[in-house]
Amino acid sequence: MKYLNYVLSGFVAGILIAFAGTIYFMCGDNHVVGALLFTFGLFMIMVLGCNLYTGKIGYMIENKNYLEVLFSLIGNLFGTVFIGLLLNLTKYKDYLYIHALPKMEGKTDFDINSLISILVLSIFCGALMFLAYAARKKLEDKLGQYIALFLCVMVFILCGFEHSIANMYYITVAHAWSFTIIIPLIVMIVGNAIGGIGTWAITTYLDKNMNH
Repeated sequence: MKYLNYVLSGFVAGILIAFAGTIYFMCGDNHVVGALLFTFGLFMIMVLGCNLYTGKIGYMIENKNYLEVLFSLIGNLFGTVFIGLLLNLTKYKDYLYIHALPKMEGKTDFDINSLISILVLSIFCGALMFLAYAARKKLEDKLGQYIALFLCVMVFILCGFEHSIANMYYITVAHAWSFTIIIPLIVMIVGNAIGGIGTWAITTYLDKNMNH
């Protein structure tokens, strides 16, 4: 039953990320406002305590919640695809398709340089997502927690870093699901994990050794 709960929690988080991606696209060329409003998804995920893969993965080794992270990832996939498919039935489908297409650039190639680029950009995103969640744990001030969240999310959006869960939504509204997208998506998932876990390892080491 708990695994079903992990999937369900991940499903809700996936829905919120899909809403965030939609808001971002609706802002058109106003990327700064779009990045700011994208934060709605992460903000509500934290408020509701839903399971987002990129938020859970950084603390996976510390919490030893490997299956929770895995089932949360599955739920995230279901949630993003579900909303993407529903939006593909609306009057906004063509608008979303046009805006999602640029997100697919370099993601359907098996060129090694493209995959390396995706990996590096995913690592950076994973690091920023970990920092957003770490701020929530380390900062007692609620305002400071949410400022850190907004800053981390806006930075990864405006820098074009790769968020695996957001990309699941982009792939859906871009009608880009195929065998050729699976490997790049796996690279994103792995890159987000490397960034999150790597940043956790570094900050944990510094906490233990800089305070003695």
